[in-house]
Amino acid sequence: MMIKKSALACIIFVLIKLTVSAQTIPVGTPALDDYYRRLQLLGQTDSAASFTARPIFSPASGKNAFYPDSTAKRYGNGNDAVLLHDKMGGVYLLPVSLQTQYNSNHPYGWNDGAMVPAKGLQTLFSAGIYAKYGILTVQLRPEFVSAANPNFDNLNKNSNETFVARYYDVYNNIDLPVQFGKGTYTRVFWGQSSIRLNYKSLSLGVSTENLWWGPGIRNSLLMSNSAPGFKHITLNTTKPIKTAIGSFEGQFIIGQLENTNYEPLTPGHTYFSENLYLPKNNDWRYISGFVVSWQPKWVPGLFLGMTRAAQSYSKDLGSLGSYLPFFSPFKSVSADQPLNQRDTRSSLFTRWVWPEEHAEIYFEYGIDNNTNTVRNALLQPNDGRAYVFGLRKLMPLSDDNGAGIMVSIEATQLGETNPDKIAGLSEWYVNPYIRQGYTNKGEVLGAGIGPGANLQTLDVSWVKGLKRIGLQLERYLHNDDFYYYTFVDTQDWRRHWTDLSAALNGEWNYNNFIFNAKLMGVYSLDYQWYLDSSKEVAGQAYYVPGQTKFNLQVQAGLTYRF
Repeated sequence: MMIKKSALACIIFVLIKLTVSAQTIPVGTPALDDYYRRLQLLGQTDSAASFTARPIFSPASGKNAFYPDSTAKRYGNGNDAVLLHDKMGGVYLLPVSLQTQYNSNHPYGWNDGAMVPAKGLQTLFSAGIYAKYGILTVQLRPEFVSAANPNFDNLNKNSNETFVARYYDVYNNIDLPVQFGKGTYTRVFWGQSSIRLNYKSLSLGVSTENLWWGPGIRNSLLMSNSAPGFKHITLNTTKPIKTAIGSFEGQFIIGQLENTNYEPLTPGHTYFSENLYLPKNNDWRYISGFVVSWQPKWVPGLFLGMTRAAQSYSKDLGSLGSYLPFFSPFKSVSADQPLNQRDTRSSLFTRWVWPEEHAEIYFEYGIDNNTNTVRNALLQPNDGRAYVFGLRKLMPLSDDNGAGIMVSIEATQLGETNPDKIAGLSEWYVNPYIRQGYTNKGEVLGAGIGPGANLQTLDVSWVKGLKRIGLQLERYLHNDDFYYYTFVDTQDWRRHWTDLSAALNGEWNYNNFIFNAKLMGVYSLDYQWYLDSSKEVAGQAYYVPGQTKFNLQVQAGLTYRF
């Protein structure tokens, strides 16, 4: 009996010693989400952290990661955030966040989590509690979203029937509605919630948190916070695992994706009196995936990694291989039209940090549903490819302690280069069998710019601690694969839908508060790929004005940290 009591005492002692913080900084948290990554450029945070598998986890020391601007130990006695505290853990209040967004003319934006593409005013509210006891942690942080969602011109009424039919050819094979129904949209999500068991550098649990895989900042090929988080089981690292050959980080997930059942356009359209919308299989979708990052000890600051994700309808799950993302079995749906019952994509990435130069460069290269042989992939590496490339340089200001100028550029390329792929409607995130495509609740899981799109971004910001004031310029080319699919027969090269935008944005901390704001003007050329042929005049210039729209986007947010 004494032996059993001693063993129990040892177990309790070990649990106390192994208590770690699995509290997370949600992906996209204003000011904080990028703050720690910027610190790495200055050599002021863990050089082995890759920042390619997020959310970021709080340090095990008990320091509140939401308060890097304070030297106080926020989790302890006498703190407003602490509801209960003892040697085994405690219960704490999480920050309260209110984010608002307004689009004056039409939906615009991504990387906004539970928010939806909508015109008008939209609000996202989140709050919650965090509890830990030994190796068990519970984070409950639901999200409430409400959007006015008024009607807008989501396809020009003068568009010809053939154009509309081809639009449905593509968007019948992805759950990406331009408007989420009619009237006010209101939802409550589990948001950034999780239940975890944590041991040293590992965490096993159930979560609905948003994930971000890869080194990109504006876009990520496989996982981002453009769509709401989905229910998943996760096994992940909470900090780098150091070995004889370097440090490793990663995550393995299995989860469930949800559908919207909204039509691509509102209202629906017909072609020769036939409905163009083809209802999708409403079976829930199973997803599995992983990200792994390696920091070789021989090359400080260099990170090499891989991501992979695979989804299937639940009815198609069978062998062990169908449950895991490591395999890509090809199974014919029918004899005359073989289709892969799995939707797969993967990427390789690298991130190289130079603390001495206060700079970083990163690159992610992805392949979408590629069933080619290795030989064919080497001969035609652009087949089904996409990439994200970026670099950042922080230039400290010697006359202002801690302040600096951050210059960032990033380019995302999802457009297909193979004409046969375009003609066959094979583009990123679209799938002819799993016809919701790579989405959750009607938004893309990966790059928020969507299928066939390209984006170039330049950002120049003044930064100091959590404070940032910047100017952002972007060029956003909407689904160019659809453009070539639709207009290649007419050889009409005038209809590229391109958005040019400029934005002033900033984040500012004051005591317990973090404020964030953004003012953006978006000038859309050839909006909805529409060109008014009535303006064409014989013998005049070939390039005639297309449909143009101006959209004003205003964002404002407030976060209170207890």
